[in-house]
Amino acid sequence: MLKQFLSKLPRKASNLDSDESNRVDSSRSDSSAMKNHGSHGGNNNNAVKRTSSSAVFPASTVSGIEPLVPFNDVPNGERTNLLVSKLSLCCVTFDFTDPSKSIFEKDVKRRTLVELVDFVANGNTRFSEPAILAMCRMCAINLFRVFSPNYRLNRSGGENDDEPTFDPAWPHLQLVYELFLKFISSSCLDAKVAKKYIDHWFISRLLELFDSEDPRERDCLKTILHRVYEKFMVHRPFIRKSINNIFYRFVFETEKHNGVAELLEIFGSIICGFALPLKDEHKMFLWRVLIPLHKPKSVAVYSQQLSYCVTQFIEKEPKLASTVIRGLLKYWPITNSQKEVIFLGELEEILDAINMVEFQKVMVPLFWRIGYCINSLHFQVAERALFLWNNDHIVNLIAHNRQVILPIIFPALDRNSQSHWNQAVLNLTHNIRKMFMEMDEKLYLSCHSHFKEEEAISSTANEKQKEAWEQLERVASLRPVIGNTAVLVSPI
Repeated sequence: MLKQFLSKLPRKASNLDSDESNRVDSSRSDSSAMKNHGSHGGNNNNAVKRTSSSAVFPASTVSGIEPLVPFNDVPNGERTNLLVSKLSLCCVTFDFTDPSKSIFEKDVKRRTLVELVDFVANGNTRFSEPAILAMCRMCAINLFRVFSPNYRLNRSGGENDDEPTFDPAWPHLQLVYELFLKFISSSCLDAKVAKKYIDHWFISRLLELFDSEDPRERDCLKTILHRVYEKFMVHRPFIRKSINNIFYRFVFETEKHNGVAELLEIFGSIICGFALPLKDEHKMFLWRVLIPLHKPKSVAVYSQQLSYCVTQFIEKEPKLASTVIRGLLKYWPITNSQKEVIFLGELEEILDAINMVEFQKVMVPLFWRIGYCINSLHFQVAERALFLWNNDHIVNLIAHNRQVILPIIFPALDRNSQSHWNQAVLNLTHNIRKMFMEMDEKLYLSCHSHFKEEEAISSTANEKQKEAWEQLERVASLRPVIGNTAVLVSPI
């Protein structure tokens, strides 16, 4: 039996790809080793353990060290080999959908992972290259997987899409994530050596995991990617580019991804570290990624992180504020009231940081849109638009440009005061009209008289149009129907 296991094992662990290809065979062999450990006792235990380890792991990788021996029971010089051996043991994967399967083996792996976490957290020995390779291999085998699109549908109660999906393998996955985080954060890790194995392929697979439906996994990935970005400067451009590609695919192709909020949170930290003046690459990210991210219907899921990223750019370079507002107006929702409320909230944050010059560039189209929002029949949209006047900085901007803004906004305020159904909106409208009156009474009265004149002209034009249609209906009703002549039917 042992010879059969040996025949399935690779002779040399040369890289992650070769290790990944032998995942299944190694899993079978390691499971057999665990069973052998559980079925033998007495004085022959050590002999059995050594034999099983040599059968499961290549000698060039394990060096004959039994993986189940505690770190404290071996000399310091052998601990690196024992670390590699334990990591190889943890490359065994199990089916967690059935809790009754491989109970003993799962427990052995769990205890080994806990021991590895403690060793890496408390260790003061630099990691050797074989140890780095073994760690990356173990993490790749346990973590990198394809998410089943039907998993949500197959779980009980799967009809409720708002509920998060929890991975049944999380008890082991959490330990693997914790181990890898401590490994990446350790001062004993040489980044120059580790970058050979934590390479572009590894990072790409790590980013793919952000589509996990388990929020606990995405939270762990967020912390780990932070550390990777911090530790491996050489990979920073690739990480930014890869995240951009995920966003492009989400916005322009699928509009489906579970980790957009977490990726934006990571990018928020990255933006904070951008040097001034901003590079064109970073400005392109704002124009081509962050602004179009306002388009998808699911923007409410990640709106807080998106708004933070946008405001960070404006704080870095204030003249970008007008560009961002034009982008918001371009993607402004017309039929989605929830999105309108979100947009108005983000707009207030931008206006709170904008300077006078940039404000004047966009105030005309901006307040035309705000006027439409004030007249919205959805009271939350109208209320949120009117709340802009509670911000002292925005009121100051409006006061300095009231000659342009009040003529635009006055018709919306007057219509609200006459016909809006919601009392809270009516009260806010009355307060804002009073504010403008106190701000510039002459301008307010001028706008009021001009609006009444326009209303009278519009009313006269509507009457003339109505009379013209009535006359056409009368003439059409007197003409006989001949052949295929169209007939104007009067309303009943």
